[in-house]
Amino acid sequence: MNLTLDTLEDLPGRCRGCVFWELDPVAADRAVRAGDAELSKEAWASQTLLEWGSCGKLIYVDEAPAGYVLFAPPAYVPRSVAFPTSPVSPDAVLLMAAYVVPDFAGGGLGRMLVQGVARDLTRRGIKAIEAFGRERPAAADRGAEHDAAPSAALPGEHRCVVPADFFRSVGFKTVRPHPRFPRLRMDLRTALSWKSDVEAALDKLLGSMRPEALLHPALPH
Repeated sequence: MNLTLDTLEDLPGRCRGCVFWELDPVAADRAVRAGDAELSKEAWASQTLLEWGSCGKLIYVDEAPAGYVLFAPPAYVPRSVAFPTSPVSPDAVLLMAAYVVPDFAGGGLGRMLVQGVARDLTRRGIKAIEAFGRERPAAADRGAEHDAAPSAALPGEHRCVVPADFFRSVGFKTVRPHPRFPRLRMDLRTALSWKSDVEAALDKLLGSMRPEALLHPALPH
């Protein structure tokens, strides 16, 4: 299901009040301290939906919210310029956050969400998805979808950055290496080769996704 101002309320509590990606570091810290983070996230979602279109997807299991992803052109993501491997390529949309509720982890929902985003963006004429991943040395902590939990953590904690191993596991390739925050990319031409059974599964899990307008406006980077 596409993110709307109504379904925004279905985000996990810690994610609903997280503005790590939506605001620059100074503004995010100010919003958290003032208790305005949820309002700021809603304002961001409203503006992005109005000016650009669908910028997130949620997945439900037995009507319970089980996970979500957020994505947008980098011009709508102030935090993106703070990474050492920035900027995002001009032909790509940035996948910001990805989270699966722990009770539903391990069932492939994270992969399904990313595939849903890829299919949506392919139909909108967008060529690629990029993401900043987080490298971690501890093998026991790597590759878990549910560890991608965004939060209102201070920038030094980096808990809002999805583990790079998750992105690699769902088809992203590293385009700019870094010991802590590599930038990864999925070329959406690969979406053309998906099997019909995967398409049917996506329809069932994520709902009907209709083609939308091409990426607009022509945003500066």
